[in-house]
Amino acid sequence: MAKNIDPKLKKIGEYLKLDESSSFVIPEYQRAYSWETKHCDKLWQDIEAFIESGGNDPYFFGTIIINCQYNDTKLSLIDGQQRTTTFLLLLKAMLLRLNYAIDETANDKDSERLHAVLTIKRNTILKILYRAKDDDIFDILEDFSKVKDVKVLENLSNNELHKKDLIGILKAPDFLGAEISVTKIRYKQKNNKYTNYFRNFKFFYERLITLSSTKIKTFAENFLEKCEIIEIRSWNVDQAITMFNSLNSDGMPLLDADIISAQLYSNAANDRKAFNEKWETLLVKVNKLEQLKIADIDVILMQYMYINRARKAEYITDKGSIDVITPGLRRYYTEINKQLLKEPLGLCEELLRLVDMWLKIKDYPLVKLALKFNENIKLYIASFLSRYKVDDIIENAVRQICRNLLKLFAVLELVDTGYSSSKFKTFLFGENIKLVDENVDVFEVERDIDEHISKNWDMEEIRKSASEYEKNILVYLNEYLFAKNKGLEFMLTEKYDIEHIMPSSGKNIAQIQMDAGMENAEEFMSFVSKLGNKILLEEDINRSIGNEWFRTKIQTSITNKSGYKDSKYAIASNLVETYRLDSKPYWTKEDINKTTETIANRISDFVFQKESSTN
Repeated sequence: MAKNIDPKLKKIGEYLKLDESSSFVIPEYQRAYSWETKHCDKLWQDIEAFIESGGNDPYFFGTIIINCQYNDTKLSLIDGQQRTTTFLLLLKAMLLRLNYAIDETANDKDSERLHAVLTIKRNTILKILYRAKDDDIFDILEDFSKVKDVKVLENLSNNELHKKDLIGILKAPDFLGAEISVTKIRYKQKNNKYTNYFRNFKFFYERLITLSSTKIKTFAENFLEKCEIIEIRSWNVDQAITMFNSLNSDGMPLLDADIISAQLYSNAANDRKAFNEKWETLLVKVNKLEQLKIADIDVILMQYMYINRARKAEYITDKGSIDVITPGLRRYYTEINKQLLKEPLGLCEELLRLVDMWLKIKDYPLVKLALKFNENIKLYIASFLSRYKVDDIIENAVRQICRNLLKLFAVLELVDTGYSSSKFKTFLFGENIKLVDENVDVFEVERDIDEHISKNWDMEEIRKSASEYEKNILVYLNEYLFAKNKGLEFMLTEKYDIEHIMPSSGKNIAQIQMDAGMENAEEFMSFVSKLGNKILLEEDINRSIGNEWFRTKIQTSITNKSGYKDSKYAIASNLVETYRLDSKPYWTKEDINKTTETIANRISDFVFQKESSTN
């Protein structure tokens, strides 16, 4: 008789602690491990905020779906492989930090209780990661090479090229051992040479070593014993996948806005009709922003919370330092500052004004550019807007603040540090008090940002990071800077793509690689994603010419939807102009390298407010 679906609410420590005969399995068809530092940073911020909130309710990390069709001991992860893998990396980093904290408190009589609790948490993690029994723990601590083969997670994915990295990290006795054991990607430098496994492990490790012994105890307790998932086990793979699709397409989680609006409605007893009209108007306008992927109602509530906290300097401590722990929306509006909900019409007016500001500036080119960056940039643009009436907003002022924020968020793209670090979040919290203050000139904010960048980062290091950058966000910034340096208009058309000048695939790819001077496919792949090989291009053009030869791309008219000629984008047009007299132009690896270095100089000049010597 077939078993029924078995859903259980589990603490993270309970979920990860399998019996000796069981293991998690990542099926063959699953994608590779794709979580990046930014995802780990968000996870870290969520846990920190939960700890700071001091709430009695557990923190929920979502649903994990497991298929047990073939064997109850093989727990096949249908949904949850990214989170489960990341949890294991976090536990390993936590283990190393706990070992240090235990040694640190060993001879301190005043810390006997702390030392004992730290030891319990360390032993719990040893049992999870290595199936260690009580008798095994002493042997492992004496000689870490005695850990059993890591069986907690078996990766069968055909898409994962670096399966051994997780095993290497988990088996390593210390951080250096982990670094030695993992893959180093050829042609990459610094942190870019590592896979997501080690980069995320390193992120957690560096965060955890900043915590005191007391705080690491609190962190371990909360993560293992107060954070939860719903584990759904199924004994039919089709059924499990159907559940996964249903939960990810039709799920309707309760938003904080639902709770807040219900409270507002209750408090508007004397004027329900006016409140309902305003709230409906608000949601209609927010829906426009949501369609543009600018903000939903929770984001607008979050932005107003940031504005209100900055106006009142609520996060400045008695000692004058900045507390960056941010309360959840529900807690802020219903507990910390519930006075806001006692004035439903007034709060609606404030939220409407914020939405109207976004609707007014949404088509400003620099705003569209800024919205390509880390989503937190919206918080500070919104704070700056709050000092104006909607009718008084002028594009030049918005352009100025966007340029200054873009400098700092460009750095965030180029360093292997999350937004939550003191160099970003702490600094920006301090600046937010100035952004909301109409008496503070925007040039003062500009000076602060320039001084902060010069103090904390080296121009040459940023330039090198830009030369190694392979993601897409800085392609947009480069288009803007190029157009500005040429005195041309910068814009983003309604539909556009990232165009690879030397294509990454296609029927002619072997010959294109040869023309570009590439020795082999590995070298080709190390060049194709460089900044110097990517530009912005209208979507219809890009879709029709994406895999063509360079000479075809620059010599065919846009009217045929097959070339750069007459494109509205400055760099595409410049390529046509540069090579128009060349009867048989090629785009080689030397061109990509040279262009990449030019772009790296252009971006570092912008970040450090130097006059760009390159166009």
